[in-house]
Amino acid sequence: MEHPYLLLDLIKVPGFEHYPHVTYTWVIMILLGLLAYLSMRKASVVPNPIQNVVEMVLVALNNLIKDTMGEKGTVFMPLLVTEALFIFTANLVGVIPGFHSPTADLNTTAAMAVVVFVTTHVVGVKIHGFKYIKQFLGPVWWLIPLMLPIEIISHLSRPLSLSVRLFGNIRGEDLVLFILLFLAPYFLPLPIMFLMILTSALQTFVFLLLTMLYISGAMEEAH
Repeated sequence: MEHPYLLLDLIKVPGFEHYPHVTYTWVIMILLGLLAYLSMRKASVVPNPIQNVVEMVLVALNNLIKDTMGEKGTVFMPLLVTEALFIFTANLVGVIPGFHSPTADLNTTAAMAVVVFVTTHVVGVKIHGFKYIKQFLGPVWWLIPLMLPIEIISHLSRPLSLSVRLFGNIRGEDLVLFILLFLAPYFLPLPIMFLMILTSALQTFVFLLLTMLYISGAMEEAH
């Protein structure tokens, strides 16, 4: 059954009426691509306002990645920056009445979680080769029957945790905003909108931080 707040969607594409997360994902990708083009089209030593904002965001994310993963983390800047910008923008879209957050749909968050999951283990195998399996076997050989299932379940739970946490928070916020707009459409929703902006940034940070920790863990030697 379609959720009632989806009936307010202002952007609808024929054939995708029941998949608003796809439509809004493309809208966000186009907007971010346009922002990147405008910021770099006339890049100069003295930045224009758009370039200045983009550079500030990139520098902040670069510092966060270096502080969390070290210099080796800069290799993953394209993935991590894209992830952060998309999630934050997708979360914020739902603050605008009549718009739908792609991250309020489990399909979107699950797809991003799978990308993180695959990247983590591809990096681990690429760096350590067959020895990467040591991370699943525990510190001593006689603990292997116990540690192997625990580690496998732990790693498989990561994409589930990433996707459900982000989806649940954003979907809940969107539903609360819809209810408040229905009951008191003027001033009552304003505090909730401000709170949604804060939680949008927080959920982006949590997803990004966990991604960096998972990849860093795969890059480390097993002990």
